Amino acid sequence: MNLRELAKAGLRLLANLAILPLLLVHWLKVPLLGADRALEGSTELLSMLPGVSGQYLRRAFLGWTIARCHPSACICFGTVLSKAGARIDENAYIGGHCHLGLVHIERDVLIASGVHITSGGRMHGSDDLSKPIKDQPGVNTLVTIGRGCWIGSLAVVMADVGRDTIVGAGAVVAKPLPERVVAAGVPARVIRERG
Repeated sequence: MNLRELAKAGLRLLANLAILPLLLVHWLKVPLLGADRALEGSTELLSMLPGVSGQYLRRAFLGWTIARCHPSACICFGTVLSKAGARIDENAYIGGHCHLGLVHIERDVLIASGVHITSGGRMHGSDDLSKPIKDQPGVNTLVTIGRGCWIGSLAVVMADVGRDTIVGAGAVVAKPLPERVVAAGVPARVIRERG
């Protein structure tokens, strides 16, 4: 282990110690609010911490509270997670002010600022006109962002994105995208293959 890796390991240890009070409060909220609502509130608070120290603290907290958050992931300022089942793999980069639902962000993914990745496209029911939409059950679906993808700024992703795919800025992904393509538009359509 070289000096840089040793320093990073020390910073990760310090971040884990620093977030212990917030973890305690979070775990006390889980039985009252449920894991997802407690997570969303806690990540809203942590999202306001700037710089590298904020990144270390967010990563440490998420390592304890979501299904997986790899120690090499980067979660930037303003990003909020809302589902405890989320997974963030090795070397994933999540830009500032993103909102993430039930997602699996595979390794080496780049997500630009302002991206929203929902828990699928059917989170809210809307078929029964006698009830408000907020009172109708929806279905949360795991959305996977494949290894090596790049999701452009302000994109909205509601379906799986195949590995090594690029999603253009401002695109709306309503249907799954294949591997190794470039997609853009509203709704997102494949505009070319990669390689």
